[in-house]
Amino acid sequence: MNPQKIKLKNKNQAGKQTKNPRLPQFMRSMLKSIFWFSVGGSLGLFLFVSFVFIYFKQNYNNVVYPGVTVNGVLFGGKSEEEVRRYFDNKNSLFASTKFVFDGTDEDISTTAQELEYGYDSKLLAYQAYSIGRSANLMSNLSLVFQAYIGGVYLQPSYRYSEEKLDKLLKPIIEKQKVEPVDALFTFENGRVTAFQPSSDGKEVDVVLLKKDLEDKRELIVNKKVESIKVDIPIKILHPKISTDQVNNLGIKELLATGTSLFQGSIPNRIHNVTVAANKINGVLVAPNEEFSFTKTLGDVSVFTGFKQAYVIENGKTVLGDGGGVCQVSTTLFRAILSAGFPITERHAHAYRVHYYEEDSPPGIDATIYSPSVDLRFKNTSGHSILIQTAVDQETLRLNIALYGTKDNREVSISTPIITSQSPAPEALYQDDPTLPKGTIKQVDFAAAGANVFFTRTVKKDGKTILSDKFVSNYRPWQAIYLRGTQ
Repeated sequence: MNPQKIKLKNKNQAGKQTKNPRLPQFMRSMLKSIFWFSVGGSLGLFLFVSFVFIYFKQNYNNVVYPGVTVNGVLFGGKSEEEVRRYFDNKNSLFASTKFVFDGTDEDISTTAQELEYGYDSKLLAYQAYSIGRSANLMSNLSLVFQAYIGGVYLQPSYRYSEEKLDKLLKPIIEKQKVEPVDALFTFENGRVTAFQPSSDGKEVDVVLLKKDLEDKRELIVNKKVESIKVDIPIKILHPKISTDQVNNLGIKELLATGTSLFQGSIPNRIHNVTVAANKINGVLVAPNEEFSFTKTLGDVSVFTGFKQAYVIENGKTVLGDGGGVCQVSTTLFRAILSAGFPITERHAHAYRVHYYEEDSPPGIDATIYSPSVDLRFKNTSGHSILIQTAVDQETLRLNIALYGTKDNREVSISTPIITSQSPAPEALYQDDPTLPKGTIKQVDFAAAGANVFFTRTVKKDGKTILSDKFVSNYRPWQAIYLRGTQ
């Protein structure tokens, strides 16, 4: 083929491809007309809408635009003040409604008016008036048009004075507030030197309370009840450190307590009670171990911190080292009874001692006299037991607590029964040449004799594991006075 012809052919094809086709004249004229008509129409529409909007602004100056509805009520043409007044009037209908805040110990009441409870009239009036009055022109045009054509519907807003509510509930909140207690457990040389079981705290759940108060608004504003109860919800506060976290001996909860009063004791006796209580405080009793009070207490003498006070010795009340130690053994005996552990040795006093009947019936006491007279019990709980003592120096009360792990024991202790009584002998006066003439000093105290017993039953998982009887035979005791002859 001739190269010149090929070249000429390609040139002709290229010329055909680059040729710009032209629209007919009438079509171009029509498109121009459509374009300018659209521009004109849009401009006209804009001017019309602007004119309408300006009209609306002028015609509804300082009033709510047409079509704005709040809580189902149309407020178009109403001023902001009129909207506010409308909802204030609504609030007045239930202003006397009484709120009763139900606390655990006391109730606190107020009224809806005092609490400023009801429609938030100021906010609702502002919201209704603000429709179509923002800083955005297009948004305003859209909202005004929407309100006029289809309506704008606002939901009601409510309020109450949180400041007044907090002030009203402050006494209950402060009274119910209990801080949680973190566990403390220090174990040194076989003894717990510092112990504090963990315990939950509590406080009023203010958030839940306020939510409950808000949830009742429909009932109040619509049904207009005379009085409405609002429960005070309590929230449990857990400690950061629980008892389970600080020891692995199974000492996690209170098993039982024993208490006794020793009011009227002489100072030396109070001292001895405190010393003896401290000596058994923090003692651990291992699983299956038999606890001995005299062994744990050790030597009772002036060399170990005790002072002289009245003791029963050889059938007489005399001054001796450690008088008052039996206050501690008696109190521990009561704790052991309540805990349901086997008591392997216990002795009653020779006569009724008034200290042990200040807050208890007769017969629930335990005397010790080292080394022959002891108080013993066996730990059958399967876990260690911690003994904790506390002496209240103001009320002169001794408290002994046993901590460990509960094993579903149920303890039942009968009321002591006095089977027979005998009066105290007449007082005995003895001359004492060491006392000045005319001086009378009481060294022993009268007590009626009595035979007393009580029983205890201990069940575990419905089965009786212990059934025992404790008998006390108290001799009648005469008062003894020393009469000075010097």
